[in-house]
Amino acid sequence: MTAEMLPPDRQPVILAARRTPVCRTNGALRSLRAHELLAPVLRDLLAGTGVEPGRVTDVVIGNAVGGGGNVARLALLEAGLPVSVPGITVDRQCGSGLDAVVLASRLVAAGGNPLYLAGGVESTSTAPLRAYRNDDGGPEFYARAQFVPAGFGDPDMGVAAENVAREFGVSRERQDAFALRSHRLALAARDAGVFDDELVPLDTGAGTAGADDGPRRGLNAAVLARFAAAFVDGGTVTAGNSCFDADAASAVVITSLQRARTLGAVDGLLVLGSGTAGVDPELLGVGAATAARDVLSAAEVSADQVDLVEFNEAFASQTLACLDQVGINAERANLDGGALALGHAYGASGAVLVTRLLAQARRAGTPGSLALAMISSAGGMGTAALLEYQRL
Repeated sequence: MTAEMLPPDRQPVILAARRTPVCRTNGALRSLRAHELLAPVLRDLLAGTGVEPGRVTDVVIGNAVGGGGNVARLALLEAGLPVSVPGITVDRQCGSGLDAVVLASRLVAAGGNPLYLAGGVESTSTAPLRAYRNDDGGPEFYARAQFVPAGFGDPDMGVAAENVAREFGVSRERQDAFALRSHRLALAARDAGVFDDELVPLDTGAGTAGADDGPRRGLNAAVLARFAAAFVDGGTVTAGNSCFDADAASAVVITSLQRARTLGAVDGLLVLGSGTAGVDPELLGVGAATAARDVLSAAEVSADQVDLVEFNEAFASQTLACLDQVGINAERANLDGGALALGHAYGASGAVLVTRLLAQARRAGTPGSLALAMISSAGGMGTAALLEYQRL
C-alpha cells in the first residue's frame, strides 16, 4: 500500500483526535448539553496542534438525537472560535460521527489545502422530547424517528439485532462471550491508563468527569447467562450483550498532507478510502460489513492485511455477524473493548472509533499499518473508512 494515494495537497490526513469520557445516560455528564460536551474537545484539539482558530475552514459534526439548530456552529462558538468559522451538522444516525470525518476527508480531497475539525457529539441525557403534531394541534410524543417508509419493515434496534442473530447464526453463547471480552478489555485498558492521552476531562459543575464509567468489573459468564431475552421472547439478545445509551463527544483535526507538514505534524492517519452502503432495513445492523467489503475491495486490501479494527458494538450479534462477513477474526477487533462496555453515544460513536484507532496506531508506532473503522446505522446503512498510519 502506498502512503500517498493522492497528491500531497489533496491527500487527507488526521493529525489529532480527542474524546470526552463516554458516560451512561443520566450519569456523570447528565448536566451538559451537546455543545457543552463538544466545545472542550474542539479547544483541546486546537491547543494541542497549535492551529490558529481562525484558520479552521469548517467544523463538521455528526449528531443524531439533538435539538437541531446546527450544534456544530453552536459548539465552535462556545469553544471560542471566531465568528468567521462556519459549522455544519451531519445526521446519519449512529454513523453520524464517522460520516462527518468521511465528509471532511472528501472535502480535503477536493483540493485547496483546507483544515477541518470533524467528529460527533450526543447528549442522550439532555436530548429534547420529540412529538408529532396531531390534527387538533396537540403533541403526540414518540421515542424514535421513522427510518424507512411503511412496507419496508422498520424494526426497533433490538429486534433488528435478533433478526441478524437468526439470519447469520450468531449464538447466545458467542454473544455473551464477546460482551464479556469487551468489558474485560475496557477495564484493563482503563486501569492501565491506555485511554488517558485521548481523553478530555469535563467540568460538570458537580466535579470532573475524567473516565469512562461503563465497564462492569463484576461481570462474568454466569451473570451474563442469567439475563433474559430483552426484545423478542425466546431470543438471544439481552441487556448483557447489548450496549447502553451514553453521552460523549469526539473530534479530529483533518487536513491535507501538504498542510500537515507545514504545521509540523510528525505523524497521522491517512484516509485511504471510505464508503457507505445500504442493506435491508430488517437487518440494519450489518450495513457496516457491506461498506467495509466495498472499501477494502476498492483499495485492493484483504481483511488479513488490516492491522487495527474498531467496530461500534451496538449489539454483540451484529458485531460478530459483520466481522464474520468481512473475514475478520473477532479477537482482532476492538482491542481495548468497545461500546458493549463503554456505551454508545449515537452521533459521537463513529468519531470515537477514529480517535481510538489513532491512539492505537501511535502506541504500535508502525508506519504503513492499516486501520479500519466500521459502524452500522439505523434504516439499513453502514459506513467504513480505511486508514493508514504514517510518519509525515
